[in-house]
Amino acid sequence: MFAALRRWLSRTPDARDDDIPAALWARVEAGLPCLHGLPAETRARLRDLARRFLAEKEFHGARGMVLSDEIMLSIALQACLPILRVGLEGYRHWVGIVVYPGDFVVDREVMDEDGVVHNDHHTLLGEAWDGGPVIVSWAPAGGPAGVNVVIHEFAHTLDMLNGAADGFPPLPADMNRHAWAQAFEAAYEDLCARVDHGMPTVLDPYASEHPAEFFAVASEAFFERPDALRDTYPAVYAQLGALFGVDPSSSSVASTTP
Repeated sequence: MFAALRRWLSRTPDARDDDIPAALWARVEAGLPCLHGLPAETRARLRDLARRFLAEKEFHGARGMVLSDEIMLSIALQACLPILRVGLEGYRHWVGIVVYPGDFVVDREVMDEDGVVHNDHHTLLGEAWDGGPVIVSWAPAGGPAGVNVVIHEFAHTLDMLNGAADGFPPLPADMNRHAWAQAFEAAYEDLCARVDHGMPTVLDPYASEHPAEFFAVASEAFFERPDALRDTYPAVYAQLGALFGVDPSSSSVASTTP
């Protein structure tokens, strides 16, 4: 199957999505609950983006990990959710994807306020670099509810399209920068206050680390727990809906159901 997928991906970018077997599409999509609430036309666009994503990007398995067709297609589908509206142009500034079979450790030198350099060890599930690569750990279905490492890291790459990750990605021309800033600043301040006072939060408390992390975590929640994000931070939900070009909430799904 791995060799077969490579043959499909070597075709021209305008090849149809049925060049990948229907059984493979169905098997992979069934294991991604974040896709189940998407309208049919959105899922069709997602398939097209995922197919072209696979043709353009380079996958590498770390620690001897063998990347199956299912794994690569699953990552491609999830990675393309944040670019449903802006398209692959949103990922133009990098090529490589590194996939680990689990979390991984990175060593970094950090200088403290006294000028002393320390070697720190960090255990990570993913990491995105400006210019690539994007690094993710592979998590089969059944992981923690609302957590999606792939969406998180690819949201970071979208954020980096206009410079360092700061929670303010480039916006389509019809979106208002002031409205974006107002929505995200208010929600970020609310989350930080809740974390500081030990109060329950809808978003992972890690989102309080930095506005860039808030954007990435909110992007995960937008697709994985849309109703919860919409009910807690409706202005953020609306801004993400405009950026991503989709409304995955249950109310939207109900309104489009015959």
